[in-house]
Amino acid sequence: MPPATRYSILPSLLPTIERLTNEFNQIAPERKQILRELTDFVRQKINAGDVARLNFICTHNSRRSHISQLWAQAAAYYYGLQNVQCFSGGTEATAFNPRAVTAMQKAGFDIQTFKGGDNPVYHVTVAAGAPPLPVFSKRYDDIVNPKTDFAAIMTCSHADENCPLIPGASKRIALTYNDPKDFDGTPLEAAKYSERVDEIGREILFAFSQVK
Repeated sequence: MPPATRYSILPSLLPTIERLTNEFNQIAPERKQILRELTDFVRQKINAGDVARLNFICTHNSRRSHISQLWAQAAAYYYGLQNVQCFSGGTEATAFNPRAVTAMQKAGFDIQTFKGGDNPVYHVTVAAGAPPLPVFSKRYDDIVNPKTDFAAIMTCSHADENCPLIPGASKRIALTYNDPKDFDGTPLEAAKYSERVDEIGREILFAFSQVK
């Protein structure tokens, strides 16, 4: 069991977390090596009494970066890690894809529409008593995202290859995932989105489990 936390993970999300934390053996050794870079960054910041700011970046800020951001915040709460702030962005703004929203809700995240439109704003709750996270698609350098001393975590190969420099980032980590968009409109769509949510959650939880 994880240590006591200030916030209690939502009962709807806890079963997914408990299942994924029992699947760390599914993570390949080469992936664990990359994940240790994330672990080390968070540990160093916490041990120094600083805030660990994590900005998850993909091209459109529509799927993988949002999924990673929300899993990272949930993992921080689950493992009782204070002073971890999670963000996401893209090289351009589009919208948090509704298929990804549905897959995250299926995993147990409480996602409510705060403002509609072409680029809706969602409020996402992962733990009782924790403030909801405002989530919408944006550029990585949007005003709401950190400008200095943060880790830029590249969640898609396109963004990693086309953004060789993220201004203000003190650490850059290439933690890329396949895009579930490839299965949009196919019979495998829902299953592939859930598979990607699980994969990202499993790896992020592993990284945070190693901080303490």
